[in-house]
Amino acid sequence: MAGDPKETGADRRLLSFEQDREVRDWTKSLGCTEEQLRAAVRTLGNSAEKVREYLKK
Repeated sequence: MAGDPKETGADRRLLSFEQDREVRDWTKSLGCTEEQLRAAVRTLGNSAEKVREYLKK
C-alpha cells in the first residue's frame, strides 16, 4: 500500500503529495517549506535524493 508508514525502500526514495502527513513529513525532514518542496519537485521530479541535494544549495 503506497503511503503506508510501515513501508520502507521506494516509499522513502520518492516524494509524494498524496497525503497531508507525507507533505508535512517531507518538509520537516528536508528543512523546507511546502512551497520550496513543490517547486523542487516541479523542477527535478519526485526523487528524494535529487530534491534533497537541490535544497541543500
